[in-house]
Amino acid sequence: MDTDVTETAMVSTQTSNGTATGGTDRRPRAIVVMGVAGSGKTTVAALLAGRLGASFAEGDDFHSPANVAKMAAGHPLDDDDRWPWLRGIRDWFATELGEGRSAVVPCSALRRSYRDLLETAGDVRFVHLTGTYDLLRERIQGRAGHFMKPEMLDSQLATLEPLQDDEPGFAVDIGQRPDQIVDEILRLLEDPAGERRPLASATEPEDR
Repeated sequence: MDTDVTETAMVSTQTSNGTATGGTDRRPRAIVVMGVAGSGKTTVAALLAGRLGASFAEGDDFHSPANVAKMAAGHPLDDDDRWPWLRGIRDWFATELGEGRSAVVPCSALRRSYRDLLETAGDVRFVHLTGTYDLLRERIQGRAGHFMKPEMLDSQLATLEPLQDDEPGFAVDIGQRPDQIVDEILRLLEDPAGERRPLASATEPEDR
């Protein structure tokens, strides 16, 4: 996961299968909080789920033990590793939506093809958390015990395909407090024009 999950525990009521449930969001939809390592996906997604009264699941929990071991050893995943992981998230989304619940998952979703698969779950929105290279690397270096190594940030940025104008989502800059990020996300989710606003660019090479 991207950050210390203390805030996750504060905003989520856990069920036996590790998801948080609620019922204040009247229009069931699946929301992917996406971005590279260090962008704060887990913290923002958990806060967002709490504000929406939506189910929450940690995207990393859908990885196989082999995937986790591979990343812990400093090796980036390939598509053969990623497709089963993405299908697991897609299937969980489909189950939650089928039962009338909104759902939120932090998931890197770096490529368009990965997001296209996730979209097959139903009504899916993507929230791309963006930030400078220096900020992202600083955050990764400050995390203890996480399988993602700082060196893997370059690999993720090379893989990243930012959201396109025809995709259902928007970008939000991480240079503000998590609660402010969530406020902006909620505003844009309820603003159809906002969801189609020009997307913020991905981390620029010159920030390195």
